[in-house]
Amino acid sequence: MSNARILGTGGFLPARVVTNAELAQRVDTSDEWIVSRTGIRERRIAAPDESTCDLAEGAARQALDAAGCLATEIDLVIVATTTPDRVFPGTACLLQDRLGIHGPAAFDVQAVCSGFVYGLTIAEKFIRTGSAKRALVVGAETMSRIIDWQDRSTCVLFGDGAGAVVLGASDEPGILSSHLHADGAYKDLLTAKNTMTDSGCLLRAAGPVTMRGNEVFRMAVTTLDGLVGETLAASGLQQADIKWLVPHQANTRIIAATAKRLGLSMDQVIVTVDRHGNTSAASVPLAFDAGVRDGRIQRGDVVLMEAFGGGFTWGAVLLRY
Repeated sequence: MSNARILGTGGFLPARVVTNAELAQRVDTSDEWIVSRTGIRERRIAAPDESTCDLAEGAARQALDAAGCLATEIDLVIVATTTPDRVFPGTACLLQDRLGIHGPAAFDVQAVCSGFVYGLTIAEKFIRTGSAKRALVVGAETMSRIIDWQDRSTCVLFGDGAGAVVLGASDEPGILSSHLHADGAYKDLLTAKNTMTDSGCLLRAAGPVTMRGNEVFRMAVTTLDGLVGETLAASGLQQADIKWLVPHQANTRIIAATAKRLGLSMDQVIVTVDRHGNTSAASVPLAFDAGVRDGRIQRGDVVLMEAFGGGFTWGAVLLRY
C-alpha cells in the first residue's frame, strides 16, 4: 500500500473585500463587536458572475502548478462544497471539464465546514489501496449566496474562497492518520434548509444559514478536544511532535482552545480567519496553502488539520508534509 502525500497546494480568493466597517453600515454591529467575538476583520465576497467552480478552478490550477503535475495526470477529483453551482452535475464534474480531465472519477463531498477533511480522507483511501495515483482535492464555497445579510449573528461570519491540494502516491510518509465523525442529532443547531412552496417546488437551493451560536461553540470546543486525543493515540505520536495546527477558521476562541489543548503557542497555529472569515469547506486548505506559501510550513513538518461543521460533522487529518 502506498503512502498518500501532499504534492502541492493552491488557494484562490475573490477580489472584493468586505470589511467589518462596511457591514456595520448594513446591520446593527461594529468592528469592535465582531473582532472581539470572532477575530474576523474582513472577508472576500464573490462577484455576481463568479461561481463556486470559478473559485475551485483558480485554486486547483495553483495546486497543480505547485505539484509540477499536469491535469491529465489526475485520476480522481473531489470537491468539498455546500454551495454547488448546480443541483447536478456536481461541481467536481464541472471542474473536471474545465481542467480537461476526462474519464476518472469526480464527485462532490458535502460535510459543510468539515468537507475538505472528509474529502482528503477519502482521497487518501483511494491512493493507499491503489485505486488512484494522483488526486485533486478542493474545498470551495460561495457562502455569501446562502447568507441572510440582515441577520447580524451570521452575516458577519462567512466569506467565499477555495483551497486545493494535489495528493499523490509516495514512498515517503504523508498522511499518518485520519478520523471522521458525525452526529445528526444536532442538525438544527447549525443549518441551511431548502425552501419549498406548498406544491413542493423548490424556491431556493439552500439557505439562509441559521445558527444557535453559543451551543455550537460549546459543542465544537468539547468535540475537538476529544478528537485531538483520538488522533494522537492512533498515530503513536505525542503532542510535542506536532509542529503546526491548521484548524477550521470559524472563530479565534475555538482555535485558541484547541491550541491550548495541544500545548501549542499561537505562533504554531495557521490563522486566516481575520482576513478570510469562515469559508466553510475552503477554510482548512486555504489556511494550509497560506502556511506553505509564506514558508512557515516546511517539508517534513508534522501538521494537524481539524474541522467542525454543521451536521454536526467533525474530523482530523494528521500528516507529515
